[in-house]
Amino acid sequence: MTNYIKRIYTALLLPVALLMLTSAMPVNSGEGSGHDDVIRLGFIPLTDCAPIVMAKELGLFEKYGLKVEVSKEASWANVRDKILTGELDGAHCLFSMPFSVYTGVGGKAGSEMKIAMILNNNGQAITLSNDFCGKVGFRQTNKVASVVAAKLKADKEVTFAMTFPGGTHDIWLRYWLAAAGVNQKTSRIITIPPPQMVANMKVGNMDGYCVGEPWNGLATKQNIGFTEITTQDIWKHHPEKALVVNKAFSETRTEDLKKVMKAVLEACKWLDNRGNRKKAAAIIGKPQYVNAPADVIEARLMGDYNLGCDQGTQIYTDDYMLFHRNGDTNYPRKSYGIWFMTQYVRFEYLQAAPDYKAIADKLIMQDLYLEVAKSLNVKIPADDMKPFTLTLDKVTFDPNKPDDYLKLAKK
Repeated sequence: MTNYIKRIYTALLLPVALLMLTSAMPVNSGEGSGHDDVIRLGFIPLTDCAPIVMAKELGLFEKYGLKVEVSKEASWANVRDKILTGELDGAHCLFSMPFSVYTGVGGKAGSEMKIAMILNNNGQAITLSNDFCGKVGFRQTNKVASVVAAKLKADKEVTFAMTFPGGTHDIWLRYWLAAAGVNQKTSRIITIPPPQMVANMKVGNMDGYCVGEPWNGLATKQNIGFTEITTQDIWKHHPEKALVVNKAFSETRTEDLKKVMKAVLEACKWLDNRGNRKKAAAIIGKPQYVNAPADVIEARLMGDYNLGCDQGTQIYTDDYMLFHRNGDTNYPRKSYGIWFMTQYVRFEYLQAAPDYKAIADKLIMQDLYLEVAKSLNVKIPADDMKPFTLTLDKVTFDPNKPDDYLKLAKK
């Protein structure tokens, strides 16, 4: 056999030998500590990815003996798909996405994504293009319908953008339109990934959008749009992002999940120290994370909102973006899941009411959160399944009577 043929023979056999070797190696079942297995957590470039990013940057995952990789994702649909397939073990995720997916609004009905804890309250906004400047101002919800009607008459179309069907931004947008008296069937509502909002508004692809920061603050800085309302003006201390995990990961690596939750809870506490927010803004603004100016991130993290359109500044003192709130933020309430699913019926995503409570029970890992919170002496709120009132229209929602709410809610 010539040396040439030997080299070819070896090259052909080597991959086969490696395959046989690796297939014979023991596979970690995922049970127990799983210290040798990397945990992959995704995030979307938004300010409220901070708990995941800072848990990594502050070494908190390592503190609990975990090897965690954080992965920047392109869209919420991408996050959904990777969690469902197990390519991601978990992610910074829209709180309502698991309900949207399970009910078939934003994915294959019956697909389970598990909610471990809430990551933040508040801190999203609705930005309108400068075409609306001077016609409707900050919190002037009563003026929106007439401005939209005039726009429809002149241009035949009004387009708003959100980030995922049935996601938090989608529901804030629809809730605001309904409160303003705008018939949503007259408007075009499209899906755009968060980091692409500003660029799309710049070229005239939409008249307004609802998204998280820093993409509202950046629009005002670049003078291409202005803040009409923040989501804390719609519902003070609303749930926003959550730590959402793959079902198999939650079941086979429960101990590791609890450690992830502990690290993230510590990061949330750290972030609610205002003295840490400048440092956080500088870190999460880096290209590998949010890739946005640190000053824009920092300003709205501190509750300092340049509204744009010569409207001056709005200072939020107790309802800017919050990550812990002495434990009130992180507790995953089933009543909140029921509220979102009720909105799906209200806005005709669903033609019939789902089994609200059963779905909330299935998708929210409340017992696991209680175990983790108690181990860290984190306060447990006692308000789940109690009625609550939204800020914008003063409408009270009773999670025990969602059908009664639907009889009164505007569409």
